[in-house]
Amino acid sequence: MTDESSPESGQTSGAGALARGVRTLLRPLVRLLLSKQLTYTFIANLLKSVFVEVAEAEFTIEGKRQTDSRISLLTSIHRKEVKRLRAELGRGEAMPSAANLGALVVSRWIADPNYLDENGIPQAIPRVGETGPSFASLVESISKDIPACSVLDEWIRLGVVEIDERDWVVLRVDSFVPNRGLDEKLHFFGRSLHDHISAGVHNILDEGAPKFDRLVYYDHLTAESVEELSAMVGVEGAELLNRINRKALELQTRDSIASDSSHRISVGTYFYSASTDNETPDADCDEDESHE
Repeated sequence: MTDESSPESGQTSGAGALARGVRTLLRPLVRLLLSKQLTYTFIANLLKSVFVEVAEAEFTIEGKRQTDSRISLLTSIHRKEVKRLRAELGRGEAMPSAANLGALVVSRWIADPNYLDENGIPQAIPRVGETGPSFASLVESISKDIPACSVLDEWIRLGVVEIDERDWVVLRVDSFVPNRGLDEKLHFFGRSLHDHISAGVHNILDEGAPKFDRLVYYDHLTAESVEELSAMVGVEGAELLNRINRKALELQTRDSIASDSSHRISVGTYFYSASTDNETPDADCDEDESHE
């Protein structure tokens, strides 16, 4: 049996396979970073900070104080750098509150029966209204801290909603994925990939009952077949997420009075396609592998 560990680094068995997986994962991320002019030097410093943050929060020894020396030992980052980075933790920017609010508002709009028509489709609603559902009441059901008119103006700019001939508000998309607004897109990009990777890490580390994580992969397809599958995923994926959203809202309403309602969930779908002619082969992926 061949040991995949590096004798020089003293890494544990399986580190070689993990390194290949991480390299594959990083390729599209590095393409995004370079396109947005975030250099290696900047990301290397950011990565140092994340190493220190995770080591401090998740690799403690029960009954012992987490020290700069222990974090330095875990991460191979110099102790003086560890001290500086620990002092800086907690100063990072918070996730955009508008994006958080927007996701919650849309989730309620597409799941709450008060805002759906007889076919279960999100209905157009007036901006304000003394009785019955309105955009103002929808926003206020989530938060009273941000005026509904401010949310509406921003959503019109982003292309999430439009105003019809009655001056009512119409939802244009099935979920909160703005056509414009880089900050919002990056917020959901980070949150979605964080949770998906966390599910995979949980499964790899055997940290409890496995999280659901499935992939369908096929190659040797024509462009027409890819388009057909893309359309199928778009329809059936949206239907699945809408059903889950409605059930989650129902359960959240029920659990709002429970003393232990401190858990969260995230469920997502995606579709990706590429030409295999110019694609860098993924590690551990056989050419003819097709599986679910």
